[in-house]
Amino acid sequence: MPELVEISSDEFLLHPYASWKYQNFLLTCGDFATNQYNTMTIGWGSFGRMWQKPFAMVVVRPSRFTFEFMEAFSTFTLCMLPLEFKPAISLLGTKSGRDGNKIAESGLTIVPSVRVPSPSFAEAELVIECQKTYWQDFDPTHFIDPSIQIQYPNQDYHRVYFGEILMIRGLDCFSRSQ
Repeated sequence: MPELVEISSDEFLLHPYASWKYQNFLLTCGDFATNQYNTMTIGWGSFGRMWQKPFAMVVVRPSRFTFEFMEAFSTFTLCMLPLEFKPAISLLGTKSGRDGNKIAESGLTIVPSVRVPSPSFAEAELVIECQKTYWQDFDPTHFIDPSIQIQYPNQDYHRVYFGEILMIRGLDCFSRSQ
């Protein structure tokens, strides 16, 4: 398993567009200690600063099983895995946790996180632990670019969640100080 180091938000380095587009993140929400959690692959989101805090922004459709966990629990994690795990990442994005134990099927190792109850993955090269701070449902009447509506043929608009980043752990390459 990769050796992760704690990285302050001020030292955090990431190629955000490439990370979301090509590597994706595993969004996991729930409570490791009680064995109540779910994960899904996400390719849409952002990182930044809001309300004087570092944040991660993710979106989840209400039809996804993970949505129930995002509503019930106050924390989530984002894990980036090396590209060699692309088949597992794909499986976690296409199968539902409602239908079985897709995490076990993926072959990945779920582990407790350091600061939050939501678990992370031992294989991750980057783990971002977050506390939810805000949510809002997308309102299609606010789409300025009409092409956005194409993403919603079933009108199942995402809910956006902001999470304050409480901890970042990653390989040295994700730290400006290295």
